[in-house]
Amino acid sequence: MNIIKQSVGLGVALLLLSSHASAAERPQTMDEMWKIIEAQQEQLDAMKKILEETKAAAPPVAKERDQTHPQTSTEIAESQQKTDEEVAELKHKTNVLTEAVESMRTALVLPDKKELKSTYGLGPAASKVYQVDQGLSIGGYGEVNYQAYVADKGSTNDNADLERFVLYFGYKFNDSIILNSELELEHSSTSKSGSVSMEMMSLDFLIDPLFNVRTGLMLTPMGFINLIHEPPFYFGNNRPEVERRIIPSTWRNIGGGLFGEIVPDLNYTMYAMNGLNAEGFSSAGIRGGRQKGSKALAEDWAFVGRLDYTPIAVPGLVFGASSYLGNSGQDQIDANVFTQLYEAHMEWKYYGFETRVLGSWGHIADAEILSALKGETIGSSNYGVYAEVAYNILPLIFTNTSQYLAPFFRYEKFDTIATAPTGYMDDLSYDQDIYQVGVNYKPIPEVVIKLDYRNRNAKAGTVPDEVNVGFGFIF
Repeated sequence: MNIIKQSVGLGVALLLLSSHASAAERPQTMDEMWKIIEAQQEQLDAMKKILEETKAAAPPVAKERDQTHPQTSTEIAESQQKTDEEVAELKHKTNVLTEAVESMRTALVLPDKKELKSTYGLGPAASKVYQVDQGLSIGGYGEVNYQAYVADKGSTNDNADLERFVLYFGYKFNDSIILNSELELEHSSTSKSGSVSMEMMSLDFLIDPLFNVRTGLMLTPMGFINLIHEPPFYFGNNRPEVERRIIPSTWRNIGGGLFGEIVPDLNYTMYAMNGLNAEGFSSAGIRGGRQKGSKALAEDWAFVGRLDYTPIAVPGLVFGASSYLGNSGQDQIDANVFTQLYEAHMEWKYYGFETRVLGSWGHIADAEILSALKGETIGSSNYGVYAEVAYNILPLIFTNTSQYLAPFFRYEKFDTIATAPTGYMDDLSYDQDIYQVGVNYKPIPEVVIKLDYRNRNAKAGTVPDEVNVGFGFIF
């Protein structure tokens, strides 16, 4: 029986040791992980050896006791039952330790799930690579919606669309050098106005909280949506029109620059990037001038700068501003087409209350030359503004719920031809007001179901109202 007791004691000690090791800080390298696994395997082998010795030793002990102290059949049965129970317990502890070793082996391939949170101004799914210890990171998002037009008299068709599916691939070479990328499939197929594109592919060199370097195909750091455009993090099935028409999200360029924290809670970003191509400008705005990193003309470059302040004294408050300055002629037309775009933004989240306000103004030099070349009015100036409010009502109904249900309201106003160049007529169809109401429901933080109604009014012509239903997700 002493062998049984010793082996059970050893099993308990090893199990406690295993539990302590799992609570400790996770190993940082493959070598450290393998050393722990080898040590665990040696302990497991020792336990199995004791178990085998226990089984072999049990009959002689019983036989010896029969000769010196004869036992009744009941005592023998009880003793054998106790021995079997102790052996079964030892087997159970052995199995637990085996499972612990297998879990550690699995951790080499499947890292622990990390909290989804924004890092360096990027969306939570795009930020996953910054949270891994080393190696590959995969994330993504997607969205599907149905759009029904109200009283359009057949001029516009209702539609259902797998709007986009996006994969984030990141690789953390070490604590200082990180690759991040965003691969997007739009509209389900490349055959019906869909596309497969790189939205982002950049290398970060993390040097100091104050001074870090980023280069590659980068998102232009303007507004809310251009940096964080994952569906659970904006209201409604459609991104705000101001951040499509005036700030042409999603907007990316090739270049390089710096980012970091000037003082606690004050962050900056500044890039030099290839400029827009003015040949793509139209009455609808500068959106068509995006070059998307595809053999982009780089005769003209632009400067982009951004500041964001998150005062610790007011939790949930963020406000900031950004600017874009650069020529857009790209030696394709006989003019520099100096393009300016400025925006200011504010966001505040306080318990269940959320609000955003954004305003943007732009100016295009040589707009009269562009208008003559394009045969349409290109605005010398443009502007857009929107404000939205929302409130998560579920905590008022169900305490301690992790689900989210927020009705929202948004108002937008924009005009892509706020000022027409001399000698050209304004096109009032691009001067619009939009009223939008809806609700976002999140059964879990990574999944959102959306319903909204948009009332769109133009100074000239008619734009039908919309009912939009859809869902989105991140991972």
